[in-house]
Amino acid sequence: MKALSLRADYAWDVLAGDKTVEYRSWSTKYRGDLLICATAQKIPETIPGHAIVVVRVKDVKKLGDRQYAWLLDHVRAIEPFPVKGRQRLFNVDDSLIKYHPEVDDENHPSHADAEAFANQYLVPLMY
Repeated sequence: MKALSLRADYAWDVLAGDKTVEYRSWSTKYRGDLLICATAQKIPETIPGHAIVVVRVKDVKKLGDRQYAWLLDHVRAIEPFPVKGRQRLFNVDDSLIKYHPEVDDENHPSHADAEAFANQYLVPLMY
């Protein structure tokens, strides 16, 4: 799967559904599923150096000279796993990605399901 590294706090915002646009100085023709990986920078209450969520790149809009808005949707929680991030888009083996369908924004997870997922998979890895 194609992957993109973001600062750990921004990756966390994507997982929470609060960040639906990623601004980049470069465009891509890629559309489809994208694994979001948190960079190794240690930011409190995040999971640095891990892949944490899969989203879909719905579209990329040109905003200006070297300014692009990547529109993200369809947030899907995964079991976090360590990833060494890279610049630009990079590939990660699909077999490493374990989805949790009960925590998928299109299935409208309950607060209890989201909290159970967080307590089991996210909280133990938080910095």
